[in-house]
Amino acid sequence: MKRLLAGAAALATAFVLVACSGGGAASGPNAGGGAVAAGTGGGTPTTSSTTAAPTTTSATPTPTTSKPAPTSTTAKPKPKPKPAPADSGVPCAAAAAASGTAACVDISAHKAWLLQGGKVVYGPVPMLPGRKGYATPTGTFHVLSKEKMHLSKEFDNAKMPNSVFFYPGDAFHTGSLSVYSHGCIHLSAGASLKFFNTLHVGDVVQVVP
Repeated sequence: MKRLLAGAAALATAFVLVACSGGGAASGPNAGGGAVAAGTGGGTPTTSSTTAAPTTTSATPTPTTSKPAPTSTTAKPKPKPKPAPADSGVPCAAAAAASGTAACVDISAHKAWLLQGGKVVYGPVPMLPGRKGYATPTGTFHVLSKEKMHLSKEFDNAKMPNSVFFYPGDAFHTGSLSVYSHGCIHLSAGASLKFFNTLHVGDVVQVVP
């Protein structure tokens, strides 16, 4: 009995020693067999985890670089073609492009027109511009004021019926169609009345050479 108990105790002690040496491999000074077992067991997961980590990391930056491509696609539909202005058949592009009422004067042709929304509504009618030394200014202007009967202080209170001023001192008004003016635009009585009734302050007046 004593021998059997002694043998069992010896076996139990040996089992405890083997279990401690395996767990204490990290401490270092215990049996080499335990160290090898720990090294082998630790080696296997280390290699698998190292291999998996870089594979995932290198795969991530690739889709990030391809992201700016759709941004350039959205920028394409931005430019839109602008509609061309209506062809009014007059030599005044600015007057033809005006959205409201406008007047066009062609000095060399001695003609004048009224337009509405880019379309001719009156004219051409004959006109006479300023004489030499009193040239009618050319360019794009706007109606400054209107006066049913303007008296020119500069020329002995000369009457200027249906005056529509588009430049300081210069206006459309009733005047001779055989005598050049001092810068104003002479129109017949009927034409000057039409210009006076149609044009409003702020309307475009374009005078071309």
